[in-house]
Amino acid sequence: MNTTTEEVRAWIDADPDPTARAELTELLAQAAGEPGDGAAETARADLDNRFAGTLEFGTAGLRGALGAGPNRMNRAVVIKAAAGLSAYLTSRVGVGFTVVIGYDARYGSARFAQDTAAVVTAAGGQAMLLPGPLPTPVLAFAVRHLGTDAGVMVTASHNPPQDNGYKVYLGGRVVTDAGQGAQIVPPYDAEIAGRIAAAGPANLVPRTEAGWTVLGADVREAYLRRAASLIPARHTRDVRIVYTPMHGVGGATAVEVLRRAGFTDVHVVAQQADPDPDFPTIAFPNPEEPGALNLALDLARAVDADVVLANDPDADRCSMAIPDRAVPGGWRQLTGDEIGALLGAQTGQAMALTGRGVMASSVVSSRLLEKVARSHGLEHRTTLTGFKWIARTEGLVFGYEEAIGYCVDPAAVRDKDGISAALRLAYLTAQLVNAGSTFTASLDDLARRHGLHATSQLSVRVEDLSLIPAAMARLRAAGPTTLTGSPVVATTDLAEGSPDLPPTDGLMYLTAAEDRVIIRPSGTEPKLKCYLEVIVPVPDTGDVTATRRVAAARLERLRADVAAAVGL
Repeated sequence: MNTTTEEVRAWIDADPDPTARAELTELLAQAAGEPGDGAAETARADLDNRFAGTLEFGTAGLRGALGAGPNRMNRAVVIKAAAGLSAYLTSRVGVGFTVVIGYDARYGSARFAQDTAAVVTAAGGQAMLLPGPLPTPVLAFAVRHLGTDAGVMVTASHNPPQDNGYKVYLGGRVVTDAGQGAQIVPPYDAEIAGRIAAAGPANLVPRTEAGWTVLGADVREAYLRRAASLIPARHTRDVRIVYTPMHGVGGATAVEVLRRAGFTDVHVVAQQADPDPDFPTIAFPNPEEPGALNLALDLARAVDADVVLANDPDADRCSMAIPDRAVPGGWRQLTGDEIGALLGAQTGQAMALTGRGVMASSVVSSRLLEKVARSHGLEHRTTLTGFKWIARTEGLVFGYEEAIGYCVDPAAVRDKDGISAALRLAYLTAQLVNAGSTFTASLDDLARRHGLHATSQLSVRVEDLSLIPAAMARLRAAGPTTLTGSPVVATTDLAEGSPDLPPTDGLMYLTAAEDRVIIRPSGTEPKLKCYLEVIVPVPDTGDVTATRRVAAARLERLRADVAAAVGL
C-alpha cells in the first residue's frame, strides 16, 4: 500500500462525518491483512485510490465518486470547498457576501448543500438555500434573479449514480461582464482552489447550526413565469408530448412550465417520473446514451405522440426524438447539432425585427449555426467547449453545444437550460404540426440552404491515462495529411490559442472537401474525443435523402481514417 496508515488516520481524525470515519476505519482494518489475502489487497488498492490526491477543484467545480477520503466527494471535501469559496468571496466583496445554494436528489446532495450553508453563514456570508431538490437551471436563474455574489449547485448532472458534484457560479459584485451568473472560468477557479487548499482540516472549519435562509417558493415561481413567457401567449398548442425527466429533478418543473405555456397533452414516462438517485431503468442517466430513451419511445408509439422530449437528471440538458417512418421503430433521436440548428433558426426568425444579437456555439459543435446566424443578419461567435465559455458571449441571444446543451434565455439563465429548451422545442413542434410540416422537412430546408452538415463522434476510452497525452504528442509531430481522400489543408493546434479562443489542448484538421476533425482529451473522463463533421451540398434536384446517404458514408470513412491516425 502506497498510502500510509498515518495519512489515513490523520484524515479520519479531521473528518467531521462519523459515517465517513467508520468507512475509512473499516478499510484500514481490512488492509492490515496478510500479503496474499485478496480482501486485504483490495482494501489497500481502494485506500491508495482514495488518497491518490485531492479531488481537484476546476472550471467544473468538483465532481467525483462518493466515498470517504480526499479523492472522493464527501462532507469533508465539500466543507473545505465551501470554506475556500467563502474566503475568496470575503476577499472580493467583504463580510456580508451572498450565496444561493441548490441541490438535486442524488445521494448526499441535501447534506452537502446544508454544510455549504453552515460554512458560508459562519464565515459572515448570507446563505440562501433553495427549498428542496430542484433543477440546475433554477439555481442558475436564482443567481441573477436574486443578484447574489455566488451560487452553488450540488449535482453530478448526468454522471453515474455513484457520483456527485459541486458547481460554482459567480455574479453580483464579483463579475460585472457578460459572464455574470455563469459558471466559473480561469482565473476564478485557480483563485478559489488556492483558498480551498489553505482552508485547513475540515473539522476545524467553522460551521453554524442555523442562521441561513431557506427560501420559499418565490424563486421557483419566478423561474416558472419567466420560462413560460419565452413563447407567444397566443398560439395553437394541439400537440401531444411524451416527456421524461430520467429519474431526475426536472419533472415537476418542466411539466408545469409546459402547462403554463398551454401544452397540456403531456405524457410523462411513469417509470422515470420521480427522482431516484439509483436511476434504476437506465444503464447511464444521459439522454444521449443508446437505449436511454427506450421507455419514452415505447410510450410515444403507444399514445401516437408528436414529439419526445427528455431532460437529464438535473435538467440542464435536453434531447428530443421525432417521428420518422424511414427508420426502424418509426422514431429518430436528433443529434445535439440538429437540435441546435433548429433552435438557432427559430431564434433567428424571432430576432428578425431587431437584426441585432449574437449566437454562439462551442468549437466542437457544427459549423451550421454560424450560417444560420448570418442568414438572419446576426453575428456568431465560436467558444471553447463548455457553457462556462458560451454563456460569457457579449450580446448572446442563443448558444448551444453539441452535447445537448442549449441557452435560449441568456438574459435570465446564463447557462444551459433543458427546461426552457424543451418548451421552445414544444412550441416548434406546434408550429410545424399546425403548418402541416415536420422536423425532417425543416432540417431538409436548412440543408438545401446551407449544405448538409452531418456530425458524429469517435471516443476512445483508455485504462492507462498516459496514452492520451502520448497520442496527442504523436499527432502533433505527424498528423494526418489526407482524410476521406481529401488533402488536409489546415492544421490548427488549439493549445496555441488565437485572438478568438483561449488556449486548450486540442487539434483541428480541415480538408479541401470541408470535412473537419477536432481531437481533444475529455475534461471529465479517461477518453480521447474526436468530433467529426462533413458538409455535402444538396444537388439542384433538392434530393436531401440521397445527400444524407452520401454524408453518412463519408462520415464512416472519416471515422475510420481518424481511428487509424489516433492509433489507440
